[in-house]
Amino acid sequence: MGHVAAHRGAGQRWCARLAVAAAVGAGVLLLCVAGLKSVALVAVGLAGLAVAAAAGWWALTRRGVVRGVAAALAAAAPVAVLVSYVAARLLWVVLVCLALWALAAAAGWAALRADATPGTAPGRPVPPPGHACLLMNPRSGGGKVGRFRLKEKAEAMGADVLLLDTARHRDVAQLARDALDRGADLLGVAGGDGTQALVADVAAERGVPFMVLPAGTRNHFALDLGLDRDDPSRSLEALTDGVEFRVDLGRVGGRVFVNNASFGAYAEVVQSPAYRDDKVGTVLQLLPGVLTRQHGPRLSVRADAVTVDGPQAVLVSNNPYRVGDRAGLGRRDRLDGGVLGVLSITVDSAVEAADLLRGRHAPGLRSLTAGELVIDADQPEVQVGVDGEALALPTPVRCASEPGALLVRVPRNRPGVPPARPRLDWRRLWTLAFTAGRALPPAGVPGVRGPSRGSGRSVG
Repeated sequence: MGHVAAHRGAGQRWCARLAVAAAVGAGVLLLCVAGLKSVALVAVGLAGLAVAAAAGWWALTRRGVVRGVAAALAAAAPVAVLVSYVAARLLWVVLVCLALWALAAAAGWAALRADATPGTAPGRPVPPPGHACLLMNPRSGGGKVGRFRLKEKAEAMGADVLLLDTARHRDVAQLARDALDRGADLLGVAGGDGTQALVADVAAERGVPFMVLPAGTRNHFALDLGLDRDDPSRSLEALTDGVEFRVDLGRVGGRVFVNNASFGAYAEVVQSPAYRDDKVGTVLQLLPGVLTRQHGPRLSVRADAVTVDGPQAVLVSNNPYRVGDRAGLGRRDRLDGGVLGVLSITVDSAVEAADLLRGRHAPGLRSLTAGELVIDADQPEVQVGVDGEALALPTPVRCASEPGALLVRVPRNRPGVPPARPRLDWRRLWTLAFTAGRALPPAGVPGVRGPSRGSGRSVG
């Protein structure tokens, strides 16, 4: 074990040294070759990004000729930046510096996460269920139930399988309750996240374990449980070699969600009857009115002492999503933190749209956590997308976390949740690269408990 730790520490140090050397090399190359022009190079690049972002905002919020001109400007801005670099005969310098920065970032992340392990939640080994009932939607995910022979494999393991017919089975929750009344001691779903949430609510209500078969299109809940989304049949191993642990549920206006509930622009657009047949056309038609607040409600968010007034979009999630890691956006490091994550976007001008390039530091992007919160509006009801399902809910809408409400059963052997990519801390990398001895523990390891329930605290 000591041998392995020493080898790992040496690898961290060399990755840190490579990161520092590549970053310094990029700066030295830029200054030596371009001199004072290096400042202009950076300024031109940033200006091009800002113009493209602002033009993109105009393209989304305008119609007709103005939209076409704005879209052309958004496409032309980065091209103009490249042409200016070519004219100055410094394009190669920019490309080499970008490559060096990419190398520095990759090596830095490798150094800082070398000790991190996949964030697979611990579980308690359990015996096989006595009477498992699995509800499967044969149309979900383009027919994954049939393609992976989930029904046949589940029945071979002793489970009862009920194939859902959306034309006949309108109340999936009632089907789950009927199965429990017949003696089922485990419920499972092969379908989309919306169906997962409906049956998970019943399982939590009755106190029975719940099993996820990732047979939907996106399978975000399965992703954050560490399941194999490429082969949903592997999740059936939970019937014979499973572990159990508890996760939170979210509730919005009385409806349970396992992933998120969205308010504002997205929810308004997907509610349109035309959206299903013409997604792009409907988005282009409705977004200008929604983003400029000419159509749809004006929202407000209250989470303890924090108030966000007038956001165009709000995403309330069952535990917070990663916001500092673009590669991990859409993932949650844990499902048992006992809090809701809240992301809101407020943009009222092209300048503020360009400011979103600052990421989590942009004033228009708010990231909070809270045990519960209230979404209000200047209209009697708002459109909400709950785990992908479109609903209309009366205002004000109360959202709350239900800590540990759901007992989930998963296979003992599963891929797990990849660790979050740590923030590039250059001071730390310098210390790790040039300080002899034992390496510092990696930063940003998942599993460190975040803000307490109900804190209303900004994160990022």
